[in-house]
Amino acid sequence: MSRILLKAFLGLLMRVLYRPKVEGVEHIAENGPVILAGNHVTFVDSLFLALILKRQVFFIGKDEYVTGKGVKGRLMAWFFTSSGMIPVDRDGGRGGAAALMTGKRVLQEGKVFAIYPEGTRSPDGRLYRGRTGIARLALMTGAPVVPFAMVGTEKVQPNGKGIPRIAPVTVRFGEPLDFSRYEGMDRDRYVLRAVTDEVMSDVMRLSGQEYVDMYATKAREKAA
Repeated sequence: MSRILLKAFLGLLMRVLYRPKVEGVEHIAENGPVILAGNHVTFVDSLFLALILKRQVFFIGKDEYVTGKGVKGRLMAWFFTSSGMIPVDRDGGRGGAAALMTGKRVLQEGKVFAIYPEGTRSPDGRLYRGRTGIARLALMTGAPVVPFAMVGTEKVQPNGKGIPRIAPVTVRFGEPLDFSRYEGMDRDRYVLRAVTDEVMSDVMRLSGQEYVDMYATKAREKAA
């Protein structure tokens, strides 16, 4: 019920203010597990993704978003969990494994799981090298991967700071990618890299971003 209320209110508000353009939504099956893999340029990406699709989208978020105290903390927890966020402690040594297992469980339940292969928001608007967790998830579950691209959200909330601005937004979905030919090879690092690069190639084509063959976290460290 909370998701329905949130989507009804914010979905209407978003459509009125932003009039988001959605392309290729027919590539997302109406039933069964689906992995959505796309670029990540700002904080509001997940919100747009969750509100424009009929099916509920689940994604990983920092557990600090739902552990706040007081009225503000409870409101934030309600907002994020209602929008499909599953809190995971990503700062610990087992954060990556916990996120992977969470995604696997969601997909085994026949749901839609969204993931940003870059692992973090782009520091400068370019598309960075994908981490192979997306490949492991696809090969472990057999779920199709639908690449997507957020275009324009970096203008809505530059660097994830401040009150969101009004700017045109386009969300593009590509054709599903089937990696069943690699079944049982989710431990082969060469296969994992090949699968990840194929996904990122489609994301780059959909987004039109410049590609950088470096992890986004490394780029942040160099910039600092």
